[in-house]
Amino acid sequence: MKVLGTAFREIITFVVLAIVIVVPVRLFVAQPFVVEGESMFPTFDSGDYLIVDQLSYRFADPKRGDVVVFRYPNDEKVFYIKRIIGLPGETVHVEKGVTSVTKTDGTRITLDESYVVSEDATYTLDRALGSDQFFVMGDNRPRSSDSRTWGALPRHDLMGRAYLRLLPASDIGVLPGSVSEPQ
Repeated sequence: MKVLGTAFREIITFVVLAIVIVVPVRLFVAQPFVVEGESMFPTFDSGDYLIVDQLSYRFADPKRGDVVVFRYPNDEKVFYIKRIIGLPGETVHVEKGVTSVTKTDGTRITLDESYVVSEDATYTLDRALGSDQFFVMGDNRPRSSDSRTWGALPRHDLMGRAYLRLLPASDIGVLPGSVSEPQ
């Protein structure tokens, strides 16, 4: 009977330690995320398993080109994955499939989006962003519900950036989908 009590205590200790370690990590540091849908194809396929870095944006601002996971502004229970195109205070322009940004200093840059599945070349949009808003789009523009449809993404909805792709095993990598965009 004493052996059974010792084993039970060890199991309880293990469970408590696991909770003390795992819960804070899941809440504040990293979170698993499974890609669903085609909106980020060809960068990500449905079923890709990612680890989302929730810590970096507490110390540094998101950058153009970062792939982020966030709460959908119209339903906070739903999570999306998209790429940051426009930063706070900027104006995003989409003209016949070409995306450019007017930065806060007034300069205009055209984005190199060689990773994008082309969209309708007749589509035009101009969207100014507030001081805490981001403009996000999927890489598969024809199949993406993004800032073009539902508007700017408030910073408080950002969960974090895609930090690690674990599955499929053939595509394991750090900062998957990262691109260097003009700042």
